[in-house]
Amino acid sequence: MDKQQQYKRVFTHLDKNGDGKLSPPELQVCLGKIGEELSLEEAEMVAQLMDSDGDGLLSFDDLVNVVEGANEDERVNDLKMAFKMYEEKEGCGCITPKSLRRMLSKLGESRTVDECELMIAKFDLDGNGVVDFEEFHHMMACS
Repeated sequence: MDKQQQYKRVFTHLDKNGDGKLSPPELQVCLGKIGEELSLEEAEMVAQLMDSDGDGLLSFDDLVNVVEGANEDERVNDLKMAFKMYEEKEGCGCITPKSLRRMLSKLGESRTVDECELMIAKFDLDGNGVVDFEEFHHMMACS
């Protein structure tokens, strides 16, 4: 079985209603099966990030693009959108321990500010106590 056939098989399995698209609820169930719990709102955000035609649903091609990796511009745009979710204040350009704690809490991960400071310190290349976009980009490339 070649790679395209494998992708098609996975896509068909995930597409519960057989409409040829993955909806946010289908995506939510899919990620839940691999241990990634998402709210419906978060699944909708993920679908919007990965959706190529703007309908809020993932096509087979969208899934293949995600699996095989989007082009660098798309990846950077996706990272910028993710980074904005973690920022202290929109447009401030940094993730602070408090903003990291807040976002992790929304995602169901309870952490103290001290724990978040340690997490940030691992990727805080300039030692200023916060993570800017370049450091965030580097962190995501390492994971």
